[in-house]
Amino acid sequence: MKRYNLLDDIRGITLISMILYHAVWDLVYIFNQDWKWYHSDIGYVWQQSICWVFILLSGFCWPLGKRKWKRGAMVFAGGLLITVVTVLLMPENQVIFGVLTLIGSCTLIMIPLDKLLQKCKPLVGIVISAFLFVVFRNVNKGYLGFEGWNLVKLPRMLYQNLVTTYLGFPKAGFYSTDYFSILPWIFLFITGYFLYRFIQEKSMLRFMERKGLRPIEWLGRHSFEIYLLHQPLLYFGLSVLL
Repeated sequence: MKRYNLLDDIRGITLISMILYHAVWDLVYIFNQDWKWYHSDIGYVWQQSICWVFILLSGFCWPLGKRKWKRGAMVFAGGLLITVVTVLLMPENQVIFGVLTLIGSCTLIMIPLDKLLQKCKPLVGIVISAFLFVVFRNVNKGYLGFEGWNLVKLPRMLYQNLVTTYLGFPKAGFYSTDYFSILPWIFLFITGYFLYRFIQEKSMLRFMERKGLRPIEWLGRHSFEIYLLHQPLLYFGLSVLL
């Protein structure tokens, strides 16, 4: 697969932001630091900026990968590993259907969807998929709508079990510290997919080949491994320091 350094730079910078965010999360929820700003709009926007970039970028990079089944299965397995470890060792902070599970799922779902989506023009695809993401953004809360705008209340019968929870309709009492369901996030993933095709169509991919900062690029190229390891290392480091 051809490497585009700009993508590694973006992924690396977002990874650093994520590590800092999770360090603050640990300090607030595990080490009992009373930082009210973390629960404010500032903390929410910070968290959303990280997951939006990762998911959009994953969709953007999907057409570049050759072994999509292998990659999707590996990322999904990474998400499953995190679920098993957190449920067994720290159930109060359990991660069920986290971001790795989502990205792995989207990577696999896109394999059969690709032929259908290829029939759609990139710009049209960007508009439609972004629109659907906005419409379905609040589906986890029981509504169609975006953030503070709840437009249509969805039937409670949709929110039944772990299968519906995985799809985007969480059952009563479901709890996860990192929850990213198929809906609405697959539409953001698909937006990234169409964004790649649009940039490719406009012959702008060469712009992304330019060299950046090598340490940042290295982080971006090893983001999966770092994601799996960063929380245990953060917890250990903070435990030693505090």
